Amino acid sequence: MEENLYLPGNPRYQPKELKSIFGYDNLYRKAIEVEIATLKTLHEIEVIPTADFKLLTDEVKKSLRQITTTMVDKVERETTHHDVRALVQIMQSRMEKGIARWVHIPLTSYDPLDTARSLQFLEAYEQATKISTAAVVGLMSKLVRENSQKLQVGRTHGQHALPITVGFWLATILSRIVYNWEMMDAASKALKGKISGAVGAYNAQLALGFISRTDGEGFEELVLKKLGLEPAPISTQILPPEPLAYFLFSATCLSASLAQFGRDCRHLMRSEIAEITESFESTQVGSSTMAHKRNPITFENLEGTYLKTKSEFGKVLDTMISEHQRDLVGSSIMRDFPIIIVNLQQQLNALTKTNKAGIPFLSRIKVDAERCQKNFEQSAELILAEPLYIALQMSGYEGDAHELVNRRLVPICQKTKKPLITILEELGQEDEGLKQLYESIPLGLKDMFLHPGDYTGQASLKAIQIANHADEVREQIMN
Repeated sequence: MEENLYLPGNPRYQPKELKSIFGYDNLYRKAIEVEIATLKTLHEIEVIPTADFKLLTDEVKKSLRQITTTMVDKVERETTHHDVRALVQIMQSRMEKGIARWVHIPLTSYDPLDTARSLQFLEAYEQATKISTAAVVGLMSKLVRENSQKLQVGRTHGQHALPITVGFWLATILSRIVYNWEMMDAASKALKGKISGAVGAYNAQLALGFISRTDGEGFEELVLKKLGLEPAPISTQILPPEPLAYFLFSATCLSASLAQFGRDCRHLMRSEIAEITESFESTQVGSSTMAHKRNPITFENLEGTYLKTKSEFGKVLDTMISEHQRDLVGSSIMRDFPIIIVNLQQQLNALTKTNKAGIPFLSRIKVDAERCQKNFEQSAELILAEPLYIALQMSGYEGDAHELVNRRLVPICQKTKKPLITILEELGQEDEGLKQLYESIPLGLKDMFLHPGDYTGQASLKAIQIANHADEVREQIMN
């Protein structure tokens, strides 16, 4: 029978990197590994006799690992009406009686389920998300460097503000991506497991002597060490929700930083702005009827995918509380948690997807320097209002220099397109006070007021600093 490898969420979005982890028929694989690790530990502490343990052959373990979610569903639906008990019965049916009788001892359902969930997310991060994020960071860092000195008008509230550079704008997004990646990496290392029993108090382990036979290391630690996890400091029947919640929150924040890139780019791709061009392949179509259209489909999807993801994170918040030592309300909700990683992986894949020539999407984005210059020139005479009013105040103007520039100089500038400093000089021919103010401004500053494109502050420097930091973090996380 063909396996069902559909990922949670919309079947339209199916990152292949995650199918071996979150593909539907693979959902119990990690729980099976927890059960196998438990059997090994029971033998180590001399609970399972060696004669019985020898029945857990490599062939048997291979057969156990081939149990699919569809198989578990069938037994649950027709017989047990309990998912983990269905899994246990299927496992036992593939083993000799001598070893089968030990399956799931001394576990409760959420020992394997919650521990498996941590293992799944850790594997998804290590085998897919981390690798793809590293690729995006590398490509973005290159974009920042290439555009670190390319002039662009800054925008606040959708209005022209002060001049920056394209690289600086990109660096503000890259910095957020890197920060959220660091948080996600740290959160992945903090994921926990549990082998603590029905209410989390190790009742069966203590009463039946499992703990006293471990020479100072708890049964829980012995099982989890085989799986590469540490135990939670304390748990109920379920793991404390915070480690996984923080991991998924950092994933959601990383998704948001990618969405910020999408939002900025789709606005900069507007016909009247046109500073950015999304790659448009030879067979691509922009509209079903308007043949001239070139839509920012990838940028739109980057933002839209985050909107879905933030809604999914609401489910994580809904499971932060449970009734006493646990209830079943959160069980069905938690089955949707992988959607957050699926969505994030979809965003990362969109940015790294290569065309037929093998060029990633991020490397195919075009920055139109001429259009950036043209857009900048629309407000070039006005954008130096900030340094001019500050210079006037520093030169001894006793009134409100901001009001002077705003009420007197700017309206004239808007009509004549003359530089603000030139207007101040002309007004000074009829106003002795303004003449003295003009003359008190240092020559170097007067020259700067005639070259607004030079008023970019540390934009280029900060862009390179962020690119350098991104490369350092990428190296640290990946090595």
